[in-house]
Amino acid sequence: MGKKLLVLVTLLVLLGYNVEGLGVNWGDISSHKLPPKDVVKMLQENGIKKVKLFNNDETILNALAGTGIEVMIGISNQLLKDLVNPDVATKWVKENVTRFEPKSPKGVNITLIGVGNEPFLRDYKDTLTNVTGPALENIQNALNDAGLGDTTKATVPLNADVYLSPSWNPVPSAGFFRADIVDPLNYILKVLDKNKAPFMVNIYPFLSLFYGNGAFPFDYAFFDGVTNPLKDKDGIEYTNCFDANLDTCAAALAGAGYPNMTIMVGEMGWPTDGNPYANVTMAEKFYKGFVSYLAKGKGSPRRPGYLEAYLFALFDEDRKSTLPGNFETHWGIYYEDGTPKFPLDLSGKNKTGTLVPVPNVEKLAKKWCVIKPDVKNFTSLMSYACDRADCTPLTNGSSCQNLSDADKASYALNAYFQNQEQKDGSCDFEGKATVTTKDPSQGSCNFTIGFKSSTPLAPSPSPLPSSDHSSSSDAKAPSSSSASPKSLAFASSMGVVFLLSLFFM
Repeated sequence: MGKKLLVLVTLLVLLGYNVEGLGVNWGDISSHKLPPKDVVKMLQENGIKKVKLFNNDETILNALAGTGIEVMIGISNQLLKDLVNPDVATKWVKENVTRFEPKSPKGVNITLIGVGNEPFLRDYKDTLTNVTGPALENIQNALNDAGLGDTTKATVPLNADVYLSPSWNPVPSAGFFRADIVDPLNYILKVLDKNKAPFMVNIYPFLSLFYGNGAFPFDYAFFDGVTNPLKDKDGIEYTNCFDANLDTCAAALAGAGYPNMTIMVGEMGWPTDGNPYANVTMAEKFYKGFVSYLAKGKGSPRRPGYLEAYLFALFDEDRKSTLPGNFETHWGIYYEDGTPKFPLDLSGKNKTGTLVPVPNVEKLAKKWCVIKPDVKNFTSLMSYACDRADCTPLTNGSSCQNLSDADKASYALNAYFQNQEQKDGSCDFEGKATVTTKDPSQGSCNFTIGFKSSTPLAPSPSPLPSSDHSSSSDAKAPSSSSASPKSLAFASSMGVVFLLSLFFM
């Protein structure tokens, strides 16, 4: 009894210490998924009280029921046109919100609905521009009619490219919304304001470095302070690009007539592989700085005080599109097997915090698949393996880029082998590969071991393709049947990144 009481007290202490406005994005574009009940246990033990989902997976929602964790669920862009019909919106709310009893202590505490995801990206070529506002309004009206409107709000997660500052005055106070979306965005703002719902925007300082190509000052992506701050009018100084971005948004809202509308950050994170700037060291530095920033409750110069923000993301997702960059599969603060990547104190007090891993994960045996020493031509082997598993750590600027060609081939085959949960025959490749119990990891390059997934595996044999068509041994980026929730966001945020670069030059 005493031991149980100690565990309970420890849990309550952890819950009490964590930053109030901090949440996490829980994506599921993965070939291997962890049991939602175990993930929820991990969230509770880490004191994480807010979760943002990109869909409305019933298994995940059932696991969250009765926990009190605040939940945001998402509506895909593909449904926006249908939701222009109020009857469809009413049915959607009934099936995806009301039946989970969000006001009951035993229900799912659904507090936010994300209507679409970054629908104003230029890549969509205005296909969603005129349907997003009506869809938002109909969903919120359906929530109101169901008696849920006071506790469950609908909003639209937007990319930071919806606002900018002019090139001749690249400071936050000059921020305004893009001219091509002013009318549909005003529609959305009216709905949000009427229902006291937040304006949600996704902000990524990492992209300032990624797209800056060396022109963006490195230190401004973090929260340690700089010697040459950006100076705006009224003596306001900016020492990081997050504050500058947030206040550009605030200025745009004020210019549109909504100076007091709540701003919520829907996505904020740093990847750990797939790019020279994407590594565990920089991610740890970024997250520790950002959590400490939130804990201080200071806010930005023009939006002081409390800020709610969702870290992106909880787990790595190996089936995301790598079109924006090879870092796309590596956004998690946890690896796919539920192991934390680095220490993180969620209280923001710069303690040596240790994230609690996901419990009950069954790791596979300590064995790896490697190429046989006498095999000299393995391009087709790598192509086959990397079309079915994540080989992004092999690309330029990534953790395994310095491996020899043969070792790169071994990495690719092992990625496939682990993806297949070490099934018999998955490390054969017509006799050109073999299983070893000696860990082939080198330096920063980790040859991972897989885990038993809660997702049934589709059959996938490992034959050797019939012939090699190239002398190159570079790994291909993995294919994906499911696009990332923000896979189109990066190319369209170039305008914001350019202006932020001007801020600090």
